[in-house]
Amino acid sequence: MDKRSAASSRVEETLDPQDWAELRALSHRIVDDAIDYLSQVRERPVWRNMPDMVRESFSAPLPRTPKPLEEIYASVAENVLGYPMGNIHPRFWAWYMGSGNFTGALGEFLAAVQGSNVGGGNHAAALMDQQVVNWCKEMLGFPTTASGTLVSGGSVANIVGLTVARNVKVGIDVRAHGIGDRPLCFYGSDQSHSCHRKAVELFGLGDRALRRVATDAELRIDIAALRRAIEQDRASGRLPICIIANAGTVNTGAIDDIQALADLAAEFGLWLHVDGCIGALLRIAPENAWRVAGIERADSIALDPHKWLHAPFEAGCVLVRDAAAHRGTFAVTPEYLESTVRGLASAPWLYDYGLQTSRGFRALKIWVSLMEHGIEKFGRLVDQNVAQGHYLSGLVEAEPQLELVAPTNINIVCFRYHPEEMTPERLKAVNTEIMLRLQDEGTAVISDTTVHGEHCLRVAVNNHRTRREDLDLFVREVVRLGREIVAGGGIG
Repeated sequence: MDKRSAASSRVEETLDPQDWAELRALSHRIVDDAIDYLSQVRERPVWRNMPDMVRESFSAPLPRTPKPLEEIYASVAENVLGYPMGNIHPRFWAWYMGSGNFTGALGEFLAAVQGSNVGGGNHAAALMDQQVVNWCKEMLGFPTTASGTLVSGGSVANIVGLTVARNVKVGIDVRAHGIGDRPLCFYGSDQSHSCHRKAVELFGLGDRALRRVATDAELRIDIAALRRAIEQDRASGRLPICIIANAGTVNTGAIDDIQALADLAAEFGLWLHVDGCIGALLRIAPENAWRVAGIERADSIALDPHKWLHAPFEAGCVLVRDAAAHRGTFAVTPEYLESTVRGLASAPWLYDYGLQTSRGFRALKIWVSLMEHGIEKFGRLVDQNVAQGHYLSGLVEAEPQLELVAPTNINIVCFRYHPEEMTPERLKAVNTEIMLRLQDEGTAVISDTTVHGEHCLRVAVNNHRTRREDLDLFVREVVRLGREIVAGGGIG
């Protein structure tokens, strides 16, 4: 038999099921189980450690032959769903993540079923992608002529914004000739997120290109110190490019004076980029929008719909005021992606606004949630979390054995258990053990950090399921565990 005959006689295969009815039945059960999983989330531990048997299941060899889908789902239900990170739980406050929502999960499922690549083109997913970006512009007060793109999260959103800033402000054609000979400088506070360091390193500038400016007592960038840094760099032959404003720092939620930074950027002809991944969406909150006044004056903004819009992971967004500069920073048109006068390629290529050519359909999970609840409800939830942060801060101040380590600005509370005089090492050991026991017992998940040189516990209330009784329980458990640990004397 020749090769052509062999190929024609081969049975053709597909990844579609042989029995759609059987798949339908299992799929209905999975949806029912998922609703149970979410509706009962409060009844489960926030987090629990995986036993060895579960860990070993992830060392199984590459599958060579098929397994029944029912068996596969059983493994996922037991070994994956049973041991989550915990961020959808009402007492998960470790990192600023958001807690998802079921409608968004359905949107993610439907997006995967439709399967569109949203690199661009003339199809519905691409139009919805642009619609969600337009909604984000409206939320942040950006003009309709601005541009933007959905990305994986805040780190990439910030990198995209800073890349546009670099290309615009260097003063030469960076794409053709590189950055030139003058050292470039980007300015942020000493509380800026680590992704900004990654950005300047990716630019080939080195970490020292990110000038970390001192902060005041409330951990906001010192405007006078920033002015001096810019003037000194210019005098020494360096090229200042961009000011990075924090609309909420990761450590404490501190918000820089965006109006003052916008004025300073205009005075020196610098790009103003706002890292709003923590707090940009305060602007939709009726009681707290004042905190980010001036954000609409930025040249670019990074924000995270998977935080205060509670989209399932992952969903970030960057907005850029100058749409032509945004596209000019990234657009490449190979012959196989040229536009046509009609047909599938007769619409803009969205990959021209970022790093990815292949882009997932992130917009649908955001779109369905916003359509279901409306932006006003999300604004009220932002206010609710801020109020809960201040409520927790009040509980800490009312408890003699606890102390705040930093002022509570929005919804991040930094405090520690400090019942008596202890060495810094002992104090850190006690508080770290409190944090770990809370996790081990499944009561709550928090993180720790260092503020003004002091180690402390950190609670970020960015969760639409949290209630005040959760915070009451948390404080009681912190005090109980602290007393047990100090009385036991087994650490430090």
